[in-house]
Amino acid sequence: MSGFIEKLWELGPSLVEGTPHARKLGMKFVAIDKGLATLSLPYNTALIGHPQSRVIAGGAVTTLLDQACGLAAIAGFDGFAQLATLSLRIDYQRAATPGQTVIAEAVCYKTTRHVAFIRAVAHDRDPDDPVATAQAAFMLTSPIYKLPESEEEAA
Repeated sequence: MSGFIEKLWELGPSLVEGTPHARKLGMKFVAIDKGLATLSLPYNTALIGHPQSRVIAGGAVTTLLDQACGLAAIAGFDGFAQLATLSLRIDYQRAATPGQTVIAEAVCYKTTRHVAFIRAVAHDRDPDDPVATAQAAFMLTSPIYKLPESEEEAA
């Protein structure tokens, strides 16, 4: 595992749960790897969008996917940087199952000098039966800070 990914494992919970809207929704950091990020959104009655069905609001799922895509973009650039969502397309495929945690798994499949391209899926048990899928692009809004690879580079 690279030093950068190790640092993301260390900082991941703070990057997610330290974001005011993610904390308010109850999002949790799950996992990170090169170009990959997984977050969860535990079921919360405060997020119900339709009282009769008890289904969480689609906006909460959108926010979960946006946050997971942003973290995957950071992991895809292989360095710390500030990012902005350039585009985010969400395709809702079904309602989330009431009472179930929604998991978002995002993959950064390509980066250019300034843009990361990400695909993601949100599901509540089975990634092959998604609640929603996303296609996103994130752009750098600051230079990338790369961790030194060796002690010599750090000096």
